[in-house]
Amino acid sequence: MIIRRRLTVGVGILLATLTAGLGSVLPASADETPANASPKVELVLDVSGSMRTRDIDGQSRMTAAKQAFNEVLDAVPEQVQLGIRTLGADYPGDDRKVGCKDTKQLYPVGPLDRTEAKTAVATLAPTGWTPIGPALLGAADDLEGGDSTRRIVLISDGEDTCGPLDPCEVARDIAARGIHLVIDTLGLVPNAKIRQQLTCIAEATGGTYTAVQHTDELSGRVKQLVDRAAAPVVTPVATEGAGSCTDAPQLKPGLYTDREKFAEHRWYRVDVLPGQELRASVSVFADRAVNNDYGMLLRAVTVHGREIVRGAESGTGRTDAISSGLRYPKPELDTDGDVKPAAETVCLQVSNSFSAPASVKTAPGMPVELTIDLVDAPDAADDAAAFGLGRGWWLLGVLVLTGLIAGLLTGWISRWRFAVWRTH
Repeated sequence: MIIRRRLTVGVGILLATLTAGLGSVLPASADETPANASPKVELVLDVSGSMRTRDIDGQSRMTAAKQAFNEVLDAVPEQVQLGIRTLGADYPGDDRKVGCKDTKQLYPVGPLDRTEAKTAVATLAPTGWTPIGPALLGAADDLEGGDSTRRIVLISDGEDTCGPLDPCEVARDIAARGIHLVIDTLGLVPNAKIRQQLTCIAEATGGTYTAVQHTDELSGRVKQLVDRAAAPVVTPVATEGAGSCTDAPQLKPGLYTDREKFAEHRWYRVDVLPGQELRASVSVFADRAVNNDYGMLLRAVTVHGREIVRGAESGTGRTDAISSGLRYPKPELDTDGDVKPAAETVCLQVSNSFSAPASVKTAPGMPVELTIDLVDAPDAADDAAAFGLGRGWWLLGVLVLTGLIAGLLTGWISRWRFAVWRTH
């Protein structure tokens, strides 16, 4: 009995030791890392009377917005503090003075209770005016305090009806506060005046404007913007692509902005070391009326013109933003310790096939966002990674080894006990 107990205790100690060893190689938990300030986002929804119009997927704009909001609320990252503000939701009368004050916070900025937020959105009905300027001022106040990133996402189907308070000037005033608050705008009607106003609001704070005409586009774009707040990118750097790779600017990892005219090709250069993987993505935003059926190409080539990899995307007028990306892992080279491997210059070509009516100005070009990243390339010798296990292969190996040792010890103890029983 004493020997059996000692063996049992020994197995327990071995398993505890393995578990402790496993814990020592596990990465530090999130609780051990100083948390950054939670990002704040406020969704500002137009609930004016025009939202009754039935022109989005056979249903009213309000119904489409509610459906999109439900999908967005289900996908909000846990670390995001989210709020909802409305404009034009309460006053149905004709008194301009009263109607232009019709904005309120529907759900306070803070940790999200999805059920409560959805219930609040469900009560909304298209009602009154379109006080965009006052709503933006209210949203900026809602997001005050702290050092976290702040973002307003405005969804509207019309122009502000409460002049002379120009919402574009309001956005400029918000930007002048220096509180690093970005306003993104989404337009539900492809109207030139609406596009111009919402674009001006967004550009004043470094945000983006997108026209959406379908429910899935609306929910997808809002999710994208909320995620961007949760994992903010670095401050964009203005650059200017060239007409050839030879004259192209040299880019390092980061986010870049440029402008590209209709049907233009622009070139950029990136140096990639052996063992690195180049990841690049580009988005082109049509900030003016364009013809349907367009596309864009992101291509990586060598300095000699040989194509390495490409990414392409096309559109049919359903949205004003189009994006594509590519990945290029450069294999590690076998070199002597004293030899420093040389970098390969990769030429990135960004092209578009947008066109527009003759009355549309082509200058300045359309906004372009280009993201460059260089990371460690996947290890070709890592068979587990090849099967999608990534860097977690060792964890599986330790668990398998622990189970194998425990099974062998348990079997050995059982055999020993049986042998002891037979001798007695």
